[in-house]
Amino acid sequence: MPEKACMKKPLKQMFVISSLLLMGTAVMAKLPAPSDEAKAKAAEAAAKAAWSGKVDAYQSCKAQDKVAAHYVQTAKAAGKDVKPAPAMPPCVDPGAFSYAPAVAAKPLEASGAHSPAPTATSPPSSKAPAADIAPAKKP
Repeated sequence: MPEKACMKKPLKQMFVISSLLLMGTAVMAKLPAPSDEAKAKAAEAAAKAAWSGKVDAYQSCKAQDKVAAHYVQTAKAAGKDVKPAPAMPPCVDPGAFSYAPAVAAKPLEASGAHSPAPTATSPPSSKAPAADIAPAKKP
């Protein structure tokens, strides 16, 4: 009986290891390519995130200007000598969010940029021998 108990432990370990390996392969399975709609949503989300970053920078710039103006005002009221601030670029308001998806350009073949092949008016080769067409030069 004690021998069977010893046999159960390696079997249990093998079962756990094999089940972990199976789950690992399932996790590593390749996902399908995103659809055009999913790509468009992702592009819009990226544009909105970039716009949000610009809005945050604008609000931070305005807050810094307000704090600096308050400091200068209180320092002058207290009679302290205030040096002029270095010139900084003005705060730029990013405006309202607007997203216009980029229109993909058609490839040249689909856009009709190539001219059609001309209609053949003569056969591709003639029956005249090559010696008659371009005679060899005599020395």
